[in-house]
Amino acid sequence: MFIETEGTPNPNTLKFLPGRDVTGDAGTVDFIDADAVSGRSALAESLFELPGVSRVFMGSDFVSVTKTDAEDWAGLKPLILSTLVDHFVSGRPAVEADAAVIEDPVMPGDEEIVQQIKELLETRVRPAVASDGGDIVFRGYRDGVVRLSMQGACSGCPSSGATLKHGVENMLRHYVPEIVSVEQVLS
Repeated sequence: MFIETEGTPNPNTLKFLPGRDVTGDAGTVDFIDADAVSGRSALAESLFELPGVSRVFMGSDFVSVTKTDAEDWAGLKPLILSTLVDHFVSGRPAVEADAAVIEDPVMPGDEEIVQQIKELLETRVRPAVASDGGDIVFRGYRDGVVRLSMQGACSGCPSSGATLKHGVENMLRHYVPEIVSVEQVLS
């Protein structure tokens, strides 16, 4: 099995592409630390057992791993590759149970705005963010404020705040004039 790797804008995160489906119908799954796994992913549990792994994010066809500042990629990358190969060769699923993100309830009258926001995120933002090993997830909308969560490589990236404010917020406000601002929800 051959697994490609790609750098991300976050120097502490690498994106691993196993050339096969990773999450199936579960969408993206962000394990912010070992405690967040709680039996939902044998793969994530194995990765967190490696020294210096601080976060694991899984997308439809990739796994992004974030390391601590104390570790270097030269020693950690081969261990991650070995863990990924062992897991995928075993045939076990990467994610055991659905890990849905909880959204705020939609207020009456906001349904159309929320649908527009979700469509814009899905078609214009998520593909670009996924190419960098992360995801952006809608968490809610109320009184003109869109609540979004940055996941994977994007969660700790130095440029994520600027991406949200200058990129995502400006684009959403252009298409949906009811939007006043975008705020980041920390996972």
